[in-house]
Amino acid sequence: MILAAGCVLWRPVPYEEGGAGTIEIALVHRPKYDDWSHPKGKLKRGETLAACAVREVLEETGQSCELGARLPTVRYLAQGRPKEVHYWAARALEGTFVPTHEIDAVLWLPPAEARPRLTQPRDRDLLDALLAATAR
Repeated sequence: MILAAGCVLWRPVPYEEGGAGTIEIALVHRPKYDDWSHPKGKLKRGETLAACAVREVLEETGQSCELGARLPTVRYLAQGRPKEVHYWAARALEGTFVPTHEIDAVLWLPPAEARPRLTQPRDRDLLDALLAATAR
């Protein structure tokens, strides 16, 4: 079993940009797979799932973040091996994106625009879970 963790990363839209009460979602582009997804990655030895999620957000988006609500755990086959990815909602705090060979772009989009951009249906389900968790 491959264990991994990630986040549905969000930030509030500044009021002066017409964002009173609205949010944007960060999507990462992986050139190896030519897909758009949420930041996530494999667990390192001795690392907790929460620490892995925070590290992966920082590595893939350049953003430090604050974990919020737990989101659904996603299970699927990755190259024939079972993979389990634990997710959190996470508020972006600060940072700057620097492209790498693994992640070449980050987009910040309103949820309605992020939804069709996400490649995998499971990532759309996670977006729905974030919106439900932040609506409380």
